[in-house]
Amino acid sequence: MQSTAMSPPMILPQAAFPASRPRRLRRTAALRAMVAESTLSPADLIWPLFVRDGEGIEEPVPSMPGVVRRSIDRVVVAAREAEALGIPAVCLFPYTSLANRTADCAEAWNPDNLSNRATRAIKAAVPGLMVMTDVALDPYSDTGHDGFVVGGEIVNDATVEALVKQALAQAEAGVDIIGPSDMMDGRVGAIRAALEAGGHHDVAIMSYSAKYASAFYGPFREAVGAGDALKGDKKTYQMDPANSDEALRLVARDLSEGADMVMVKPGMPYLDICRLARAEFGVPTFAYQVSGEYAMIMAAAQNGWIDGERAMMESLMCFKRAGCDGILSYFAPAAARLLAH
Repeated sequence: MQSTAMSPPMILPQAAFPASRPRRLRRTAALRAMVAESTLSPADLIWPLFVRDGEGIEEPVPSMPGVVRRSIDRVVVAAREAEALGIPAVCLFPYTSLANRTADCAEAWNPDNLSNRATRAIKAAVPGLMVMTDVALDPYSDTGHDGFVVGGEIVNDATVEALVKQALAQAEAGVDIIGPSDMMDGRVGAIRAALEAGGHHDVAIMSYSAKYASAFYGPFREAVGAGDALKGDKKTYQMDPANSDEALRLVARDLSEGADMVMVKPGMPYLDICRLARAEFGVPTFAYQVSGEYAMIMAAAQNGWIDGERAMMESLMCFKRAGCDGILSYFAPAAARLLAH
C-alpha cells in the first residue's frame, strides 16, 4: 500500500497564455499517466468478505449486486483470488445465525466462531495474505448494536471488556490486523494492552477512528443480518456527520492508545476528513468505501445511467488523491483485474 506525501505544494507563478497551455500535458494517455499526481494499484486495496455457515455456498446479497455471503470453503477460494490479483488483505465480516445472537454476545469471543474459523482456514491455505477482522458486537447481539444495551443505553466500559475478549480470540486465531469498529471510548488502549500482555506484539490495529453515524451502511447491515435486529440508532457512539474537528481529536486519541493505522468511514462523503487526518498526523490512513457507496454506483450502472467501470475506478482514485494509503472496497477484485491490464 503506497504512502502519499501530503506536504502542500508550492504554487509558483505560471507563464501567461499562450506560453502556458495546460492542455499540452493532457494530449495523450502517455502524457497524462506521466504527470499523474496520484496512482492506484491492487496493493492499495482491502477486500471485505462476508462469511456464513455451510459448505459450497455463495449467497447473493440483494442490495449489493455482485456481493455474496460465502461459506468458509468459498472464502478460502476468494482469498486465493485476492492473492493472485495482488490484493494484500481481506477483511472478514460474519453473518451469524439467530441462535448465536444473544444479549451477552458470547459468540463474539468463541474461538470457533465463523470469523475465527475463517481466519484459520485462510492462513492455512494462503499464509502470505493478510487477514483483517472486525471488532464489534453487532454481529452477535440480539439488538444489532455494537455494544451492550442496558436500560436503553449503550454502555461503554462493559462493552470494552467484551471487545478485549473478542480481539484476543481473533489474535489467537492468527489475524494480522484487528479493526475495532465499535466506537466505544478507550477500546484501542484496552485492546492494545491485552494484546501485549498476551504476547501478540505483532498484531496491528487499524482503528475505525472517524466512523460516522451514516445512512450509507444499510446494505451492509443486511449483509451481516443486523439490520432487522437493530433497535434505535447508533448516534450516541458513532460520529455526527456535522463534525470534522472531532474526527481529528479521535484519530489523535486512538494513535496515543496504540493504533498503528486509522480509518475514516464512510469514504467518499468524507474525503475531507481523509485529507485532514493524513495531513495532520502523517500515519497510514485508510477509508472504507461502504456498502451504500458501492450499491449506488452498481445500481446506477445497472440502469445504464453511468459507466460502472469508469465510476468505480474514478471513485477509488479519489481516495488516493485525498491522501489515503489504502481503501477497503467491495470493488477490490474488479478494480485489481482492470489495473492488471
